[in-house]
Amino acid sequence: MAEDKVVHSFKRTPTEEVRATVREYRGRTYIDLRIYYMDNSGEWRPTRKGIALSTEFLTDLRTCVNKFDEELKALEQAEGDD
Repeated sequence: MAEDKVVHSFKRTPTEEVRATVREYRGRTYIDLRIYYMDNSGEWRPTRKGIALSTEFLTDLRTCVNKFDEELKALEQAEGDD
């Protein structure tokens, strides 16, 4: 893989965004979730705020996101019952 591939991004604030990227480093492929900020020249720059995981953890990450979804739905339902 010659360059990083942004697979998804979304705005966090007007000057920050979260990027999900597939990248190669030292011959291994990683999934990277990182906050980027816009510098004074208008260029997007990565921050240290993020996480890079080997692709072997993709299934675990997917499970984690699904559990977040389940928990948030349960909380919304509990709030609706009040």
